[in-house]
Amino acid sequence: MKDKEGLEVTKMTNFGMLKLGENKNLIIWIENKGNEPHSLISCRLAGWVKEKQFSFPVPEKDQKNSLSSSSLPVKHESLSKGVIKLLDESSKMVWQSLNNTAVTWNGVLKEETNSKDPNLARQNENCVGENKKPCNRENGQRESVKKLPVLEVEASEEISIPPGGKTSIVIMCTAINPGHCKELLLLCFSDFIIGRYLEVTVINEEELLIAATRPFSSRKHNITTEPQNLKTTVVITERNRRNCRRQLPSFLPHYPIPSSLRRCVEQKLDILLFQPLLAEPLSLANYKAKFSAVLWLEEIQAEMEIKDYSMYGITLKRNGSYLVLEVPGLAEGRPFLNIGDKVKLKSQEYSEHRIEYISYITEIHEEEVALRLNPELVQSYNSEPVDIEFTFNRVTSRRCHFAVEQAIYLGEKVLFPESLVLQSPQAIKTWHNMGYHITDGHKQNSMQADKVKKMQNKQTKCLVSEKNTTDMVTVATQTIMEVMTPKMRDCEFFNPVLNEHQKLAVKRILSGECRPTPYILFGPPGTGKTVTIIEAILQIYYTLPGSRILVCAPSNSATDLICLRLHESNLLKPGAMVRVNASCRSEEAISDTVKLYCKDGEDVWKASRFRIIITTCSSAGMFYQIGIRCGHFTHALVDEAGQASEPECLIPLGLISEVNGQIVLAGDPMQLGPVIKSRLAVAYGLDSSMLERLMALSLYLRDEDTFGVCGSYNPLLITKLVKNYRSHSALLALPSKLFYHKELEVCADISVVTSLLGWERLPRKGFPLIFHGMKGNETREEHNPSWFNPTEAVQVVRYCCLLAKNLSSAVSVSDIGVITPYRKQVEKIRFLLRNVDLMDIKVGSVEEFQGQEYLVIILSTVRSNEVVFERNYLGFLSNAKRFNVAITRAKALLIVVGNPHVLVKDPCFNALLEYSLENGAYVGCDLPSELESLQQHE
Repeated sequence: MKDKEGLEVTKMTNFGMLKLGENKNLIIWIENKGNEPHSLISCRLAGWVKEKQFSFPVPEKDQKNSLSSSSLPVKHESLSKGVIKLLDESSKMVWQSLNNTAVTWNGVLKEETNSKDPNLARQNENCVGENKKPCNRENGQRESVKKLPVLEVEASEEISIPPGGKTSIVIMCTAINPGHCKELLLLCFSDFIIGRYLEVTVINEEELLIAATRPFSSRKHNITTEPQNLKTTVVITERNRRNCRRQLPSFLPHYPIPSSLRRCVEQKLDILLFQPLLAEPLSLANYKAKFSAVLWLEEIQAEMEIKDYSMYGITLKRNGSYLVLEVPGLAEGRPFLNIGDKVKLKSQEYSEHRIEYISYITEIHEEEVALRLNPELVQSYNSEPVDIEFTFNRVTSRRCHFAVEQAIYLGEKVLFPESLVLQSPQAIKTWHNMGYHITDGHKQNSMQADKVKKMQNKQTKCLVSEKNTTDMVTVATQTIMEVMTPKMRDCEFFNPVLNEHQKLAVKRILSGECRPTPYILFGPPGTGKTVTIIEAILQIYYTLPGSRILVCAPSNSATDLICLRLHESNLLKPGAMVRVNASCRSEEAISDTVKLYCKDGEDVWKASRFRIIITTCSSAGMFYQIGIRCGHFTHALVDEAGQASEPECLIPLGLISEVNGQIVLAGDPMQLGPVIKSRLAVAYGLDSSMLERLMALSLYLRDEDTFGVCGSYNPLLITKLVKNYRSHSALLALPSKLFYHKELEVCADISVVTSLLGWERLPRKGFPLIFHGMKGNETREEHNPSWFNPTEAVQVVRYCCLLAKNLSSAVSVSDIGVITPYRKQVEKIRFLLRNVDLMDIKVGSVEEFQGQEYLVIILSTVRSNEVVFERNYLGFLSNAKRFNVAITRAKALLIVVGNPHVLVKDPCFNALLEYSLENGAYVGCDLPSELESLQQHE
């Protein structure tokens, strides 16, 4: 990039900011200030920008002696393969390819190349905003440029620049690809080359609609020290009626946070000085102490975060018997509040006496919360300003502490199994519709390793693969068609389309030979894990009449799904199943079908007598509060177990027998784990689920030599589902390679996953992947720390328009999902979608898409700062599990929008970039140097 041999080349080579569709010329001067003449042999572009935004204009016939600002830009394919020879200052040029084959001969520019890039500048279609004139960008050029005449030029000699002389080159930029763009200009002299970066930032008018309203500034907290002589009167408000109706004994210990630990965190001291056991490997001996410590660390962080959202001098609104508080940022979880949370309202300090009112959240609507106070206080409130202090709800944390205490009784067989001792099967059953026959009848209580291996090999030989390309059918669909009673189907599966791996998993769960050692159902994306769980619950219910089944999941959505699927089976009689909700859950958030099972769940004593109880892991703690302990439930099934922290997972597990209870953990350790806020708690293991920790033990480890014929895992302990019923093979190949040892099999409905292979916007027809490189601008606004990228947001909405408003083959808005890791980007994209009547397209974080699937997934990665790149800069994006979930939601089309210069630094996104380039699926901005060799030139 440096000047050489006395030659000085213009250093200002930035075109600045251009609107999409605009043209601008830039003159590059070359001046010889040395003592020797130099010859400019050629100048060319390196070809970094696939959209060919930079070009050399050719003067028109009547402008041979002057440089024209309206010249025709030459197609970039010519430039990437050839060299432009400048002959003299009158702009006579000859175009010659690198292999010395003339592109221009006898003064005529031949049309040897034809831009076929289908994605070239298609972004300027009328998708977003109003009063936009669509541009015809066929062959990569704007319509107005395309019609300009081609100049006939004459062949001549190279340019000589004598001492004191100078010449110039004209570069034209046609604003095609939104965002920042960089290209390399190479000036080739006889003995050396001088380079200059050409840069431009292309903006859309639509970006102005979502630009930052105010510059970002950190939230300032007006924390004042209260006078020591200040007298405070606390006014208590009674809890809501729902809690009173449940009448749960509140005997859970408080587990107060040690003051020394709190001081250590607040003063950022070495935590190991106060809790040295944190550095020890987890064992039965330190189990309670270590998990108690990390739970406290997480609580301290949560308290610190929620106190940051304290508000001062706030005026409330009266709404009937409630006071309404507006909380900016609540809609995106800043702060995260629940119904039932305690909020303190403090009167302003006008005297030495201060009144503190304790209120409880009764309703949450977008960014407003309704607060319950004593009725007389609500009526007497006269818009006086108050200070607001939010509090952290410790109920779940206290339940986790209690579960950790109780977990000691589960012992090594559950928590740290080192060997497998088989028990007699819970059921002896001959299966007729497995595609093979297996008879349970093991009598021995223990088995040597060689016998285990021999049995496993025998079982595996029975796994005769059935060619089954039928998509997964829900339990409801199957049982509606089948009217057989459970007795008639004593040796049948309720779901006739289960594959061999799913059937084997159900058989293992029903047999329960490894109990109480946990059995793991390893379910990669789209492999029918929930379908398998439903079948297992039904089989246990009908085969083991004395069974009591506790079914849990970390989230309400996953728990509701199990309840819904069991309802749709039409196989459970009234009174067989109950759904127990948390006291803080709003009834409006519960579907009408699930509500049918929730009424009996209001009375926890009554609910405990049902044979199938469905609740979240945390809400299972309510059974401790009514005196239920180990042994009440015979089976505990935890779905999405990979998303629960180990203490949270222990809440339901502590309610089964440590001798004969059957534990089933279903999930995927390669997908999203627990959400942990404290970096210290993460460092010392709280972010690792029990599922993930167990699978790292030697007993559960993958062993291809020993169990190769059984899917590489001990089939008595783990069944890995490998048939994917969701995605196109091109979308499944990369995650299967990165996370699942290339074992995932494509079994999706062909008519669904191939439905978009002919979409005209695909860079490569028949390959349903687009990686759209964009160098946008990441930004924040006001006091909100969440990032957003207007350039990417506009591009995402354009793709939504192209898909949903396609006249020939429109994609339903319910089949499109937009994933982005930042709440502010979610907000901006939703705003733009409302402007184009596409508000029904789901937009959310990766967590909101776990367990879901869409025909089309569009991913906006947001982060785009190439200058400041620290270790944790990528934040959410640098999580391999989050990456895995994001790219495995799509059935037929995946579109990724992001900055390759930033994403290349992450191993997973780098692999996706390489995969896209190798398969011709990349479009957009210039690539980082480490990927340039993979770019395919047409």
